Amino acid sequence: MEQHIAQISLLVADYDEAIAFYTDKLGFEVVQDIPLTEVKRWVVITPKNSKGCKLLLAKASNSRQLACVGNQTGGRVFLFLYTDDFWRDYNHMQTKGVEFTEKPREENYGQVVVFKDLYGNLWDLIQVR
Repeated sequence: MEQHIAQISLLVADYDEAIAFYTDKLGFEVVQDIPLTEVKRWVVITPKNSKGCKLLLAKASNSRQLACVGNQTGGRVFLFLYTDDFWRDYNHMQTKGVEFTEKPREENYGQVVVFKDLYGNLWDLIQVR
């Protein structure tokens, strides 16, 4: 038996602004963008050339969900973006105006820095040793 996590749902306030952030500022690509109803879409994004887990952008549909946009983990780092070239991606993200909450640091597992997405979700950018 084989199992794997294929997608994680990420609450967003607006599909198009989320797509713009992830594609322009982080260099992700849209894998699927399928209209389901007049207001709901099936939008899947992933880092370019990734064979791992994808993000399903889920537009908040009520006040309770909207209150959770940007805070799905209570202020902890939520997602971990692994890279094969930390400084390339860090510098690219800086030029695109991505907000970092700290300076890059060296840990025993590799180079890491925490950044925020457009809604304030915390991410780690990591290059493992």
